[in-house]
Amino acid sequence: MNVQTEAATVRVFIALAPPDDAKRELARALRPAYDAYPRMRWNRIEDWHITLAFLGELPRTAVSLLRPPLGELAARRRPLQLALRGGGHFDERVLWSGVDGDLEGLRLLAEEVRGLVRGRGISFADRPLNPHLTLARSRRDDASSAVRAAAGLSAFSGRTWQAEHLHLVGSNVGRGPGPIHYRDIEAWAFNGAS
Repeated sequence: MNVQTEAATVRVFIALAPPDDAKRELARALRPAYDAYPRMRWNRIEDWHITLAFLGELPRTAVSLLRPPLGELAARRRPLQLALRGGGHFDERVLWSGVDGDLEGLRLLAEEVRGLVRGRGISFADRPLNPHLTLARSRRDDASSAVRAAAGLSAFSGRTWQAEHLHLVGSNVGRGPGPIHYRDIEAWAFNGAS
């Protein structure tokens, strides 16, 4: 989870993260898939997140501009009640777990976050919110692994948990060999009543 300090830009996104015990619960449900599909590129459990807005490569100065207003937004928002449920796949190659719970609150939070980013003059691809947690990617020569792993996860129903922090996250994509790693640039507690 390392973003090089000397780089002029950083790849960033704004996200929520399940607590460790909710992630461990999902990891236990994934054990059969870990064993059955070892060639899949499994995301590290500590990097699991629910993306609210993917901003891509930004100048470090733009990232700095986002920090105070994101902190203010979190301070006035209440924690969200969420759960991880089931599984699915995108394009038969990307395995994910679904998100359940206060989906309307999640949608409103994502809209507010995205509006804040646009209000700071930062443009990004504003994709529709599809709440999920990406778990793994199949290799091109074994695309059906994600489909089969998703079927094995379809009955998973995790416990309800509170999303208590808003995270501004940086990634090391394109910064060298090896898997993608993420790190919090900053995280803010949800302290409000709305």
